[in-house]
Amino acid sequence: MNELSKRNETVKVSHFSTKDILTFLIPSLIGILLFIVPITQDGGITIPVAFLAGQINASIGELIPAITVFIMVVATVGSFVAVTIKPQFLARNPALHTLLHVRPFWLIARLLGTIFAVMTLYQLGPEMIYSENTGGLLIYDLIPILFSTFLLAGLLLPLLLNFGLLEFFGALLIKIMRPLFKLPGRSSLDCLASWVGDGTIGVLLTTKQYEDGYYTKREAAVIATTFSVVSITFTIVIISYLNLEQYFLHYYATIIFAGLVAALIMPRIPPLSRKSNKGYEHTELKKETGIPEQFSPAKWGFHQAVSKAQKNKGPMSVIKEGIQNVLDMWLGVLPIVMAIGTIALITAEFTPFFTILGKPFEPILTWMQVPEAGEAAQTMVVGFADMFLPAVIGSGIESELTRFVIACVSVTQLIYMSEMGGLLLGSKLPISIVDLIIIFLIRTCITLPIVVAIAHLIF
Repeated sequence: MNELSKRNETVKVSHFSTKDILTFLIPSLIGILLFIVPITQDGGITIPVAFLAGQINASIGELIPAITVFIMVVATVGSFVAVTIKPQFLARNPALHTLLHVRPFWLIARLLGTIFAVMTLYQLGPEMIYSENTGGLLIYDLIPILFSTFLLAGLLLPLLLNFGLLEFFGALLIKIMRPLFKLPGRSSLDCLASWVGDGTIGVLLTTKQYEDGYYTKREAAVIATTFSVVSITFTIVIISYLNLEQYFLHYYATIIFAGLVAALIMPRIPPLSRKSNKGYEHTELKKETGIPEQFSPAKWGFHQAVSKAQKNKGPMSVIKEGIQNVLDMWLGVLPIVMAIGTIALITAEFTPFFTILGKPFEPILTWMQVPEAGEAAQTMVVGFADMFLPAVIGSGIESELTRFVIACVSVTQLIYMSEMGGLLLGSKLPISIVDLIIIFLIRTCITLPIVVAIAHLIF
């Protein structure tokens, strides 16, 4: 009887009005065009949001470092006031309270990132903090990209989130994502946005879905640390820097294959397998529903999508949510990336720490018959600080096979503190620094043998 009642409650797709259907289709198609569909730029491949972010950087790039430092100062001062003085107007404003009231650890991290940013902008204090390979790399190269990407992605993410597109993809791909990757079908859009577009956008999309109650802690952690790879454009930069452009197709196919193998394994082993199946603390978890027998996946996905679009509260609510997204990312993430990234880059640039850590890989690479194993060993771990460092260190290696291995492994490791690591730690995702270290090492152990085997076939 209950099953019959449930079926009777189901609304047929034909009962939706044309307005309801267009409310799903138009914003969703615009979202796909902006975040998913690749375009060519200067001989490379990117997505429109990343292209537009680049145009912002090109037009006001010289001002962005100063703007971001101002944002970090506002975030730190506002958080200090919210945590210590606790004014009533902040308590009465949920949006401001969420932005500024943070735990002591994150307050210290915001303060540290702001101090590093100010020192770098004005070249104050020790040079190792503001040099072109440490703080300078972040404030003048990385932070401007994040600033403009956060601006556009934050404002435009509601096109993907609020009009039913994730519900549609969820129904279509639930039978693929759940058995293979232990993830809900809707996560396929996160994964696609990351693979085709940019890992940063994938993390932002995952974080928002987690906060809205669509992912458990385990699912959110798996998606963010398994599928949020670097953009196709940056992989081209890596392979070009290592002077292996003629092997790009082999290189990218190797990255995809090794990445998919890691994606199959990582959700099934610690630390990701031990993450809680509970949702975000401040939101009720929305459980994924199965597809009723009388519906095909496409028809059910369409029904779910239009039902979601019907609940939209109008343009102003979308704009308000977009602005909240932008402020959340600017105030919450930029100072964290600056703090963690600067420390990681200083460690890599001015200490033998990563060289020492890389020593155990020397006999492993020698056993795998990788030429110049001693020089290549440190590149296996230095990528934890910044993904570009392995390419910089490995560019002087003569062996094409070894350079190919370095290029592939540095991308498939995925966790690097100068951007992705700082972004993950600065978000509300249930991921700790210990998790990131373990995930980085496990991904290296999984992908390295695959990459080396393929390299021996190619060279």
